[in-house]
Amino acid sequence: MTARELELKAVVDEPAALAARLAARGAPCVFRGGMFDRRYDLTARPLESRDEVLRVRTYAPAPGSPRRLAEVAWKGPTRQSGGYKEREELQFALAQGAPVEEILRRLGFAVTDAIDRCVEFHEFGGAVLRLEWYPRMDVLLEIEGPPDAIETAVAACGIPRDAFTAERLLDFVVRYARRTGSLAALNLAALAGERPDWPDWGVALHAG
Repeated sequence: MTARELELKAVVDEPAALAARLAARGAPCVFRGGMFDRRYDLTARPLESRDEVLRVRTYAPAPGSPRRLAEVAWKGPTRQSGGYKEREELQFALAQGAPVEEILRRLGFAVTDAIDRCVEFHEFGGAVLRLEWYPRMDVLLEIEGPPDAIETAVAACGIPRDAFTAERLLDFVVRYARRTGSLAALNLAALAGERPDWPDWGVALHAG
């Protein structure tokens, strides 16, 4: 399926309070658990050079949360559109990620980046809101959807509008390091055994 992905992100200081506020406004949590991204490219990094992404995403639901299918996606170059981050996206779902990952390896692709996080998905007014806890970094809220739905969701979450930005994840990583003097960790391997800074939901600490 081809789609135009529009999104905004913001740092969240009190994620539990935000989740409770969303639930009270008719946007309960629809998934809670681990979300594991593996990005692939060829040896010469042609996708990276074109600002494209080939990603396999798998999920590990927390106890009591519904299962989510794995996803394979291609994303086109990032651009700014009306104050939102925009990318063209081709995506499909499948029962498990492992066979696709093996196919990619046999075609010469290798994992070039890994992003692991615990997430909560909420849905409100046609937008998807995702709270994201990284192994070591600020908690983020990503809102994705059509412009009107994004703005309705922003108003519902109670975070000031000017706290949201169309910047990339790496911009948040840089600001975290400048503010704390500590390097962010976007995947579990970067922690070298340290406990990740995410909720204790009983989520398996590996790509599932």
